[in-house]
Amino acid sequence: MLLVVTNEVHGQNNVFNVKDFGAIPDGKTDNSEALVSAWSKACEFKGDATVLIPLGNFRVSPVILKGPCNYKVMVELDGVLIAPSDPLLDSGHWITFEGINGLTVHGSGSFDGQGSSAWSHINDCGVQSDCKSRPVSVGFESITNGLVQGITSLNSKYFHFTINNCNTMVLNNLKITAPGDSPNTDGIHVAKSANIHISDTKISTGDDCISLGPGSTNISIWGILCGPGHGISIGSLGKAQGEENVSGINVRNCNISNTENGLRIKTWAPSPPSSVSDVTFEGITLNNANNPIIIDQRYCPYKYCSHQGDSRVQISNVKFIDISGSSSTKLAVNLQCSRSAPCKDIELDGIDIHYNGKGESATSFCSNAAVSFQGQQIPPPCP
Repeated sequence: MLLVVTNEVHGQNNVFNVKDFGAIPDGKTDNSEALVSAWSKACEFKGDATVLIPLGNFRVSPVILKGPCNYKVMVELDGVLIAPSDPLLDSGHWITFEGINGLTVHGSGSFDGQGSSAWSHINDCGVQSDCKSRPVSVGFESITNGLVQGITSLNSKYFHFTINNCNTMVLNNLKITAPGDSPNTDGIHVAKSANIHISDTKISTGDDCISLGPGSTNISIWGILCGPGHGISIGSLGKAQGEENVSGINVRNCNISNTENGLRIKTWAPSPPSSVSDVTFEGITLNNANNPIIIDQRYCPYKYCSHQGDSRVQISNVKFIDISGSSSTKLAVNLQCSRSAPCKDIELDGIDIHYNGKGESATSFCSNAAVSFQGQQIPPPCP
């Protein structure tokens, strides 16, 4: 799906150009105050308004662009916003859009997170209570009726985009890129959000191309070019008490190449109870993917994991339909579900995944999973 924003913004009195508020596009001057001032005027305007970031390199420190606004606001990003090189920034996000109904972020420009300064600062926040996390590049918090289109995100220090507590957003025709060895640079992470549609986007990162966290419901993902990275993941889930369920996930017509995983559902063990249901992966092409199809209910990315107990995340009604391509690991289908909450109603229909190794065939493994098989099955169904 391609949405085209056609508003002509130059020379109109509802356009607030950051340069008119003192922004200097030299790549060095801190333009945070100018950006916030332009945003405030647009947000207060008695009609639809535009914040224009023209061609040029604008350095910006962490900012929150906050609503509610009187009418719809468009941010036209034609230039490059450049983050400070400080690896931590004393902030959880570099740029945050918060509490806005009718936000559009659009243009041919880029968010440059200057991530290389931060990638060596890997604090293990999963096991260190006093750690300080690297900042997300761009966060969308409590946005309703949002559109993010055409822009590029480069070299985030941590995640590129986060979608949290949002309802009805379209992300379309984006380019998201960071080196394959850059840690935790997820492309798009969604949590506690509904009716999110992500399409026609190229994502090359050092972690999940797209990750869906707790509370993700009615999420549509299609036309994604993913790789390198860790594939498209649901999870991780079950790490905290009170996590919301995940349901209504549709991932279709995507191409995943040279990734650590292909299509993945991951939950912690032990975990509090929650659920994942009504998930469809369909029409996916894999090229040289590790773990092309994987359900991992003993997920832990850390060096030491106790696994003193089972995951209690109930996974049910998950379909893998018309999944084809090649695997860099012999184990191409790996369904390791929970003993305490076995997977239910898992369907594999039309699977054609070949192992890249010479003279060997791909294999499958199922544990604690009720699985039905339809159509072609390469590798052969697990017993």
